[in-house]
Amino acid sequence: MAAVAAPATGLAQAHDKPEPAQAAPAPGVTHILARYLVQARFEDLPQSVRHEGARTLLNWVGVAVGGSRHESIDCAVSALSPFSGPGQASLLGRHERFDIMNAAFVNGVSSHIFDFDDTHLKTIIHPAGPVASAILAYSEYHPVSGKDFLNALVLGVETSCRIGNAVYPNHYDAGWHITGTTGPFGAAAAAGRLMGLSEQQMVWALGLAASQPVGLRESFGSMNKSFNPGRAAANGLFAALLAARNFTSSDGMIEAKRGWANTISTKQDYREITEGLGQRYEAALNTYKPFACGIVIHPAIDAAIQLRNQYHLGADQIASVDLRANPLVLELTGKKTPRTGLEGKFSVYHAVAVAIVEGAAGEKQFSARAVNDPRIMALRERVHVQVDPAIQPEQVDMLITLKDGRKLHRHITHAVGSLEVPMTDRQLEAKFTDLAEGILPAAQIRKVMDACWSVADLPDAAAIARAAVPPAT
Repeated sequence: MAAVAAPATGLAQAHDKPEPAQAAPAPGVTHILARYLVQARFEDLPQSVRHEGARTLLNWVGVAVGGSRHESIDCAVSALSPFSGPGQASLLGRHERFDIMNAAFVNGVSSHIFDFDDTHLKTIIHPAGPVASAILAYSEYHPVSGKDFLNALVLGVETSCRIGNAVYPNHYDAGWHITGTTGPFGAAAAAGRLMGLSEQQMVWALGLAASQPVGLRESFGSMNKSFNPGRAAANGLFAALLAARNFTSSDGMIEAKRGWANTISTKQDYREITEGLGQRYEAALNTYKPFACGIVIHPAIDAAIQLRNQYHLGADQIASVDLRANPLVLELTGKKTPRTGLEGKFSVYHAVAVAIVEGAAGEKQFSARAVNDPRIMALRERVHVQVDPAIQPEQVDMLITLKDGRKLHRHITHAVGSLEVPMTDRQLEAKFTDLAEGILPAAQIRKVMDACWSVADLPDAAAIARAAVPPAT
């Protein structure tokens, strides 16, 4: 807001003294963020942040390849093929090639369909899907170095998560799918950086992204949920491409009275966006799922697997499983009788039962086969959840009562996959391998993982996309 001159104390003073020059408008949130995005260099990234960026990339490629044969992707490819433009970019795990806009969309859907992607725990944002999907497609159309790609990936993740911090949890509580609403910002920031946007063009790109929020929580449990990060990827790329040609927007689309944050949230903490840029990294706080479902039921799965393995439990030994859990658990995953694999991801009852029966909660445990397994169906009827606001979202308290009267207890403070108990690089590779088996040959899986780890050394980042395509049959 421009500075306002103090009122004159008399007519003579008002006429005799020249009016002070108006100060330039103070830069707002959108401008501050845009300036950082166009100036931040790869060389300024701490080594730990670079490594986390490579972990984010590896995990994203793995889940995108793994999800590539899901029926949702078959539907999307069938629906869009007649309208896709030139074959500019790869669909990971598949032989088709689409134009970069549609490729970004399909890869974004593929990376989220298993609900196995990365998670920024402070906001429950899955940041890589929109960002990586947009810039990998762009890198096949316009070659970029691995260093530039990794820098853009980190900046995009940083943008999504910081903007999410500013409005979470109120925005999420209102019903928005925060991955889809913040994803266009991250995708636009990352793609805009690779396009070499000026500060003003980056402001416009962020503004155009602000006009394209996508995703409602009502979609959870259906293909529509993974539509959201896919559409966010395409929307962000769309915004950056337009801004690069000087398609304008408001300069304050994030923070203005009728801008993004004020329109779709009752909370706005802009310090989360602007403070500590280049000094603290939300991208360093990314986490990766060991279980293929919503993060809110990971503590329950962890507890169930631990007790199963420690006491060699079988479903027929169990009289009941009683959980004390945060209210979010039932709000998000309260489906008692899931009928499809996707619905199973939103059923704490199924998740606990399958974890006890099969000792795992990967993608195979959230399939139609698993949700209709008679042993699992019978056990989930004996799973009971008591909501307890004193239990934090990252916690669970589990009591298994056996038919012989014994009671087995486990309290989880931080589940595996959390910041406190992170997945190791080796565990991430095992997850990648499990997802890609049957889609890529073993030697090719190794090649893709190596390319992700060494992305900063690649002369052409698109080599990752090409390596993630199955060999011709």
